[in-house]
Amino acid sequence: MIDIKYVEEINKEFWYSLDKHLPETEFYKKVRDKQGYVLFDDGNPVGFLRYNLFWDNTPFCTMLFVDWSKQKKGYGRALMQFWEEDMKKQGYGMVMASTQVDEEAQHFYRKLGYKDCGGFTVDIPGFEQPMEMFMSKGL
Repeated sequence: MIDIKYVEEINKEFWYSLDKHLPETEFYKKVRDKQGYVLFDDGNPVGFLRYNLFWDNTPFCTMLFVDWSKQKKGYGRALMQFWEEDMKKQGYGMVMASTQVDEEAQHFYRKLGYKDCGGFTVDIPGFEQPMEMFMSKGL
């Protein structure tokens, strides 16, 4: 059975088993501000979603991840739908996400109704990456 809850401090070890990018101080902000969710399957955590506010007014999914062994089973879709519904309840009319152009996630987001809306490249030594593409969806 799937259950999705706001991230709590007790989820920290699980969270960091999958998320290697979030500074610890930001984790505690996600807990405090309820800007993250953990997805449980039969009581076991298997995925998470975190977001912030782009332009300080638009919910922006900064990371969605489901344990590798659980991918392609609907968990990511469930997390996105839960988040979108939560954002709609909070009065937001649009959400955003991003992914690198060389990642498969762009196809996942398109299946959920997201549309390409821009991107950027980073060529600063030590920070280079493929183009980051932005996607948006009306709620």
